[in-house]
Amino acid sequence: REEKQLELTLEALISQVADLKNSLVSFIYKLENEYDRLTWPSVLDSFALLSGQLNTLNKVLKHEKTPLLRNQVIIPLVLSPDRDEEIMRQTEGRVPVFSHEVVPDHLRTKPDPEVEEQEKQLITDAARISPDVAQKQIQSLNKMCSNLLEKISKEERESESGGLRQNKQTFNPADTNALVAAVAFGKGLSNRRPPGSGGSVQSSQAGAGAIIAGASGMQQVPMSGAPAQQQPMLAGVQMAQAGQPGKMPSGIKTNIKSASMHPYQR
Repeated sequence: REEKQLELTLEALISQVADLKNSLVSFIYKLENEYDRLTWPSVLDSFALLSGQLNTLNKVLKHEKTPLLRNQVIIPLVLSPDRDEEIMRQTEGRVPVFSHEVVPDHLRTKPDPEVEEQEKQLITDAARISPDVAQKQIQSLNKMCSNLLEKISKEERESESGGLRQNKQTFNPADTNALVAAVAFGKGLSNRRPPGSGGSVQSSQAGAGAIIAGASGMQQVPMSGAPAQQQPMLAGVQMAQAGQPGKMPSGIKTNIKSASMHPYQR
Protein backbone atom coordinates (compact mmCIF):
# COMPACT_ATOMS: atom_id res chain seq x y z
CA ARG A 1 0.00 0.00 0.00
CA GLU A 2 2.78 2.45 0.80
CA GLU A 3 4.48 1.63 -2.48
CA LYS A 4 1.23 2.21 -4.39
CA GLN A 5 0.68 5.53 -2.62
CA LEU A 6 4.27 6.58 -3.33
CA GLU A 7 3.84 5.69 -7.00
CA LEU A 8 0.68 7.78 -7.31
CA THR A 9 2.34 10.69 -5.57
CA LEU A 10 5.31 10.53 -7.93
CA GLU A 11 3.01 10.48 -10.96
CA ALA A 12 1.15 13.55 -9.68
CA LEU A 13 4.44 15.35 -8.98
CA ILE A 14 5.82 14.48 -12.41
CA SER A 15 2.65 15.84 -14.05
CA GLN A 16 2.79 19.09 -12.05
CA VAL A 17 6.50 19.56 -12.73
CA ALA A 18 5.95 18.95 -16.46
CA ASP A 19 3.27 21.67 -16.58
CA LEU A 20 5.54 24.04 -14.67
CA LYS A 21 8.43 23.29 -17.02
CA ASN A 22 6.29 23.97 -20.11
CA SER A 23 5.16 27.30 -18.65
CA LEU A 24 8.76 28.28 -17.91
CA VAL A 25 9.88 27.32 -21.41
CA SER A 26 7.06 29.38 -22.94
CA PHE A 27 7.87 32.40 -20.78
CA ILE A 28 11.60 32.22 -21.52
CA TYR A 29 10.83 31.96 -25.25
CA LYS A 30 8.74 35.12 -25.03
CA LEU A 31 11.51 36.97 -23.22
CA GLU A 32 14.16 35.93 -25.74
CA ASN A 33 12.23 36.21 -29.02
CA GLU A 34 9.23 38.49 -28.43
CA TYR A 35 10.75 41.11 -26.15
CA ASP A 36 10.14 43.93 -28.65
CA ARG A 37 6.35 43.46 -28.63
CA LEU A 38 5.98 42.01 -25.12
CA THR A 39 3.62 43.97 -22.89
CA TRP A 40 3.59 44.24 -19.12
CA PRO A 41 0.12 42.66 -18.73
CA SER A 42 1.36 39.62 -20.66
CA VAL A 43 4.36 39.34 -18.32
CA LEU A 44 2.07 39.56 -15.30
CA ASP A 45 -0.13 36.81 -16.75
CA SER A 46 2.90 34.54 -17.16
CA PHE A 47 3.99 35.22 -13.58
CA ALA A 48 0.48 34.50 -12.31
CA LEU A 49 0.43 31.17 -14.18
CA LEU A 50 3.80 30.15 -12.74
CA SER A 51 2.74 31.18 -9.24
CA GLY A 52 -0.46 29.14 -9.46
CA GLN A 53 1.40 26.05 -10.65
CA LEU A 54 3.95 26.36 -7.83
CA ASN A 55 1.14 26.65 -5.27
CA THR A 56 -0.50 23.52 -6.70
CA LEU A 57 2.81 21.67 -6.48
CA ASN A 58 3.23 22.70 -2.85
CA LYS A 59 -0.31 21.55 -2.06
CA VAL A 60 0.48 18.13 -3.49
CA LEU A 61 3.64 17.90 -1.40
CA LYS A 62 1.81 19.00 1.78
CA HIS A 63 -1.18 16.75 1.28
CA GLU A 64 -1.93 14.38 4.12
CA LYS A 65 -1.87 11.34 1.83
CA THR A 66 1.52 12.26 0.40
CA PRO A 67 4.28 10.22 2.05
CA LEU A 68 7.31 12.00 3.43
CA LEU A 69 9.67 12.02 0.52
CA ARG A 70 12.56 13.12 2.70
CA ASN A 71 12.47 9.69 4.30
CA GLN A 72 12.97 8.02 0.95
CA VAL A 73 16.59 7.31 0.03
CA ILE A 74 17.62 7.05 -3.62
CA ILE A 75 20.65 4.87 -4.25
CA PRO A 76 22.19 4.75 -7.73
CA LEU A 77 22.60 1.18 -8.85
CA VAL A 78 24.87 1.80 -11.83
CA LEU A 79 27.42 4.57 -12.38
CA SER A 80 29.12 4.78 -15.74
CA PRO A 81 31.21 7.44 -17.49
CA ASP A 82 29.81 6.32 -20.85
CA ARG A 83 27.00 8.03 -22.68
CA ASP A 84 23.54 6.68 -21.77
CA GLU A 85 20.84 7.16 -24.41
CA GLU A 86 18.01 6.30 -22.03
CA ILE A 87 19.05 9.00 -19.59
CA MET A 88 19.44 11.44 -22.49
CA ARG A 89 15.85 10.71 -23.53
CA GLN A 90 14.40 11.06 -20.03
CA THR A 91 16.27 14.27 -19.29
CA GLU A 92 15.69 15.74 -22.79
CA GLY A 93 19.39 15.86 -23.50
CA ARG A 94 20.42 17.67 -20.32
CA VAL A 95 22.25 14.73 -18.68
CA PRO A 96 24.31 12.69 -21.13
CA VAL A 97 26.01 10.44 -18.56
CA PHE A 98 25.20 9.23 -15.07
CA SER A 99 28.58 9.28 -13.38
CA HIS A 100 29.97 10.06 -9.95
CA GLU A 101 30.27 13.75 -10.95
CA VAL A 102 26.58 14.39 -11.58
CA VAL A 103 25.03 12.04 -9.00
CA PRO A 104 25.64 14.34 -5.97
CA ASP A 105 23.90 17.20 -7.76
CA HIS A 106 20.93 15.34 -9.24
CA LEU A 107 20.15 12.97 -6.36
CA ARG A 108 20.55 15.29 -3.42
CA THR A 109 17.54 15.75 -1.19
CA LYS A 110 18.87 18.76 0.70
CA PRO A 111 20.14 22.13 -0.52
CA ASP A 112 23.75 23.26 -0.30
CA PRO A 113 25.05 23.69 3.26
CA GLU A 114 25.42 27.45 2.75
CA VAL A 115 21.86 27.78 1.46
CA GLU A 116 20.56 25.63 4.28
CA GLU A 117 22.35 27.77 6.86
CA GLN A 118 20.94 30.99 5.37
CA GLU A 119 17.45 29.48 5.40
CA LYS A 120 17.76 28.57 9.06
CA GLN A 121 18.95 32.08 9.87
CA LEU A 122 15.97 33.62 8.07
CA ILE A 123 13.56 31.33 9.90
CA THR A 124 15.13 32.28 13.24
CA ASP A 125 14.94 36.01 12.49
CA ALA A 126 11.31 35.70 11.39
CA ALA A 127 10.40 33.89 14.62
CA ARG A 128 11.85 36.69 16.73
CA ILE A 129 9.58 39.36 15.22
CA SER A 130 6.25 39.88 16.96
CA PRO A 131 3.04 40.24 14.90
CA ASP A 132 2.71 43.94 15.77
CA VAL A 133 6.25 44.70 14.66
CA ALA A 134 5.75 42.68 11.49
CA GLN A 135 2.56 44.59 10.72
CA LYS A 136 4.36 47.91 11.21
CA GLN A 137 7.16 46.81 8.92
CA ILE A 138 4.62 45.76 6.28
CA GLN A 139 2.87 49.14 6.49
CA SER A 140 6.20 50.96 6.26
CA LEU A 141 7.19 48.92 3.22
CA ASN A 142 3.83 49.57 1.55
CA LYS A 143 4.21 53.31 2.21
CA MET A 144 7.68 53.34 0.69
CA CYS A 145 6.43 51.47 -2.36
CA SER A 146 3.51 53.90 -2.74
CA ASN A 147 5.83 56.93 -2.53
CA LEU A 148 8.18 55.36 -5.05
CA LEU A 149 5.34 54.64 -7.47
CA GLU A 150 4.06 58.21 -7.07
CA LYS A 151 7.50 59.65 -7.85
CA ILE A 152 7.84 57.41 -10.89
CA SER A 153 4.40 58.45 -12.15
CA LYS A 154 5.23 62.14 -11.58
CA GLU A 155 8.50 61.85 -13.49
CA GLU A 156 6.73 60.11 -16.34
CA ARG A 157 4.11 62.86 -16.52
CA GLU A 158 6.79 65.57 -16.43
CA SER A 159 8.82 63.87 -19.13
CA GLU A 160 5.73 63.52 -21.32
CA SER A 161 4.76 67.18 -20.82
CA GLY A 162 8.36 68.28 -21.46
CA GLY A 163 8.41 66.29 -24.67
CA LEU A 164 5.15 67.88 -25.77
CA ARG A 165 6.55 71.36 -25.02
CA GLN A 166 9.69 70.62 -26.99
CA ASN A 167 7.76 69.25 -29.94
CA LYS A 168 5.30 72.18 -29.96
CA GLN A 169 6.13 74.66 -32.74
CA THR A 170 6.37 78.28 -31.61
CA PHE A 171 6.78 79.89 -35.03
CA ASN A 172 5.35 79.75 -38.53
CA PRO A 173 7.91 78.37 -41.03
CA ALA A 174 6.16 80.05 -43.97
CA ASP A 175 6.36 83.51 -42.36
CA THR A 176 10.00 82.95 -41.43
CA ASN A 177 10.93 81.91 -44.97
CA ALA A 178 9.06 84.91 -46.43
CA LEU A 179 10.83 87.30 -44.06
CA VAL A 180 14.27 85.85 -44.88
CA ALA A 181 13.54 86.02 -48.62
CA ALA A 182 12.40 89.65 -48.32
CA VAL A 183 15.47 90.73 -46.33
CA ALA A 184 18.05 88.79 -48.35
CA PHE A 185 16.65 89.00 -51.89
CA GLY A 186 13.89 91.65 -51.72
CA LYS A 187 11.27 89.10 -52.65
CA GLY A 188 7.72 90.39 -52.33
CA LEU A 189 8.70 94.06 -51.82
CA SER A 190 6.88 96.71 -53.97
CA ASN A 191 8.84 99.13 -56.24
CA ARG A 192 6.11 101.83 -56.18
CA ARG A 193 6.78 105.07 -54.27
CA PRO A 194 4.07 106.93 -52.38
CA PRO A 195 2.73 110.14 -54.01
CA GLY A 196 4.57 113.34 -53.13
CA SER A 197 7.83 111.61 -52.33
CA GLY A 198 9.58 113.16 -55.35
CA GLY A 199 8.56 116.75 -54.40
CA SER A 200 9.70 116.29 -50.84
CA VAL A 201 13.03 115.01 -52.04
CA GLN A 202 13.46 118.00 -54.35
CA SER A 203 12.45 120.47 -51.64
CA SER A 204 14.84 118.87 -49.20
CA GLN A 205 17.60 119.07 -51.78
CA ALA A 206 16.78 122.78 -52.40
CA GLY A 207 16.74 123.45 -48.66
CA ALA A 208 20.08 121.75 -48.32
CA GLY A 209 21.49 123.92 -51.14
CA ALA A 210 20.20 127.08 -49.42
CA ILE A 211 21.78 126.05 -46.16
CA ILE A 212 25.08 125.48 -47.90
CA ALA A 213 24.80 128.87 -49.61
CA GLY A 214 23.97 130.55 -46.32
CA ALA A 215 26.92 128.87 -44.68
CA SER A 216 29.23 130.09 -47.44
CA GLY A 217 27.87 133.65 -47.00
CA MET A 218 28.44 133.44 -43.28
CA GLN A 219 32.05 132.45 -43.86
CA GLN A 220 32.61 135.67 -45.83
CA VAL A 221 31.44 137.94 -42.94
CA PRO A 222 34.20 140.31 -41.79
CA MET A 223 35.09 140.28 -38.12
CA SER A 224 34.99 144.09 -37.65
CA GLY A 225 31.72 144.22 -35.68
CA ALA A 226 28.21 142.97 -35.15
CA PRO A 227 26.39 145.17 -37.73
CA ALA A 228 28.50 143.74 -40.51
CA GLN A 229 27.71 140.17 -39.39
CA GLN A 230 23.94 140.53 -39.32
CA GLN A 231 23.54 141.36 -43.03
CA PRO A 232 25.15 138.17 -44.41
CA MET A 233 23.23 136.07 -41.87
CA LEU A 234 19.95 137.63 -42.93
CA ALA A 235 20.91 137.10 -46.55
CA GLY A 236 21.52 133.44 -45.81
CA VAL A 237 18.14 133.17 -44.10
CA GLN A 238 16.41 134.81 -47.07
CA MET A 239 18.09 132.42 -49.49
CA ALA A 240 16.97 129.45 -47.43
CA GLN A 241 13.42 130.76 -47.36
CA ALA A 242 13.49 131.25 -51.13
CA GLY A 243 14.55 127.62 -51.59
CA GLN A 244 11.82 126.22 -49.27
CA PRO A 245 8.87 128.55 -48.46
CA GLY A 246 7.14 128.13 -45.17
CA LYS A 247 8.59 127.36 -41.79
CA MET A 248 12.24 128.09 -41.24
CA PRO A 249 14.33 124.88 -41.23
CA SER A 250 15.73 123.81 -37.91
CA GLY A 251 19.28 123.74 -39.32
CA ILE A 252 19.15 127.49 -40.10
CA LYS A 253 17.90 128.25 -36.61
CA THR A 254 20.83 126.42 -35.17
CA ASN A 255 23.23 128.32 -37.40
CA ILE A 256 21.76 131.68 -36.33
CA LYS A 257 21.96 130.75 -32.69
CA SER A 258 25.53 129.66 -33.00
CA ALA A 259 26.40 132.86 -34.90
CA SER A 260 24.85 135.02 -32.18
CA MET A 261 27.14 133.35 -29.69
CA HIS A 262 30.27 134.26 -31.68
CA PRO A 263 33.22 135.02 -29.34
CA TYR A 264 34.13 138.21 -31.23
CA GLN A 265 30.66 139.71 -30.80
CA ARG A 266 30.40 142.57 -28.30
